[in-house]
Amino acid sequence: MRPDLRLSVRDVARRVAREVPDGAYVNLGIGLPTLVADCLGDDREVVFHSENGILGMGPAPAPGEEDPELVNAGKQPVTLLPGGAFFHHTDAFLMMRGGHLDLTVLGAFQVSETGDLANWATGDASHPPAVGGAMDLAVGARRVLVMTTHTTRGGEPKLLPRCTYPLTAAGVVDRVYTDLAVLDVTGEGFLVREMVAGLTRDDLQGATAARLSFADDVTELVPGERE
Repeated sequence: MRPDLRLSVRDVARRVAREVPDGAYVNLGIGLPTLVADCLGDDREVVFHSENGILGMGPAPAPGEEDPELVNAGKQPVTLLPGGAFFHHTDAFLMMRGGHLDLTVLGAFQVSETGDLANWATGDASHPPAVGGAMDLAVGARRVLVMTTHTTRGGEPKLLPRCTYPLTAAGVVDRVYTDLAVLDVTGEGFLVREMVAGLTRDDLQGATAARLSFADDVTELVPGERE
């Protein structure tokens, strides 16, 4: 796949950020999803949640302004907006399990055409499994969005008929955002809503193990910032 036919991770984060509604309570998973917080405009008030016990996180701090005692669940430095709060992580998990989060954005190793999510273990001894709060978020958030690359670094598809890695949760994913496309998980499998300008349907299907269907009004994603 030509590099110019892929979105940068910032492009994908900006696209996900457009889906976050004003007033939403949101948890961003470790890794790529944390970039979404930096892409929200000033026109929306969004309350970000972290399972280590924070509500009201702001964007990442400027270089040199990090507070080592203010970190998210991935141990990344964060900021706290006015009105933000700290509490025990047990309460943070109660919020997740109790259905109090409007949406979560999670990374993924694999997503199946039925919305199964695998994002905590691959069997690779050099990358120990790490569940964290992913299982609780996947079943507790009202809406589950996945932000990931369309393929692995080795070119293997991540969107599959059936996950081969251990599942985080079954049938939970609503929408997937990749560097090639935006896809809904439907009763008929993956439905492509948007795809990168210049990419053909055959190109996209070739990078996907699961069968794809395409909406009548598929729109273009235009690459912007390059990493």
